[in-house]
Amino acid sequence: MNQMVIFSVIFGIFLLAGIRIIYEYKRALKFRFGRYIKTLKPGFRWIIPIVETIQVVDIRVITINIVSQEVMTRDNVPCSIDGVVFFRINSPEKAVLEVEQYTFAITQLAQAALRDVCGKVELDTILSKREEMGQNIKTIVEQETKEWGIEINDVKIKDIQLPENMRRMMASQAEAERSRRARVILALAEEQAAGKLLEAGKLIDQSPSAIKLRLYQTLSNIAAEKNSTILFPFPEEFLPVKTKKETES
Repeated sequence: MNQMVIFSVIFGIFLLAGIRIIYEYKRALKFRFGRYIKTLKPGFRWIIPIVETIQVVDIRVITINIVSQEVMTRDNVPCSIDGVVFFRINSPEKAVLEVEQYTFAITQLAQAALRDVCGKVELDTILSKREEMGQNIKTIVEQETKEWGIEINDVKIKDIQLPENMRRMMASQAEAERSRRARVILALAEEQAAGKLLEAGKLIDQSPSAIKLRLYQTLSNIAAEKNSTILFPFPEEFLPVKTKKETES
């Protein structure tokens, strides 16, 4: 009787030791005596203890950082660039069997690709075309990871650190550009104002009463100050006003 109880307890422990729960966002590779057998799907699974083992792989999108890399651009500007890589495992079997520590391998590939891509272009290109630089890095990395059953979703350049003297030069350049634009806008405004004044002068010359109307408007503006005295040395009727015939001649 005691032997049966002991056997039942051992058998129960044996069964419980082989129980595995695999979540929906994971896959499990089953090995028997170290040899790959098959990939277990999500749900309740049982393996033979001691004889069989499993290695779980996450198939969700994984994010890894590209640590800051010292890069010398094509125009000989030193800068520090970092980024981020988004990838997903499409084939858990290849990701485990074809490469050791796929996360570390992708990190090293991304760092090398970042230095290679950014070192072939000028600084202005890196600053203005970050999206294009990220796509170029992605193309280089996914050529290698495709054989590992890994899909590179995207690569983004996060931050670009420039030397202090270069930042000052770029700030001065931006300030000079803003000043240039302001002067161009002011010159265009003066040109337009001069054109409107010329048109107004022509209209006044064509109308005998326009000068008097303009005079009355000017007097009204002066009178608004209430601190000026206006003297006319002669009546305003004697102001020279061109007739229509004189204007046409």
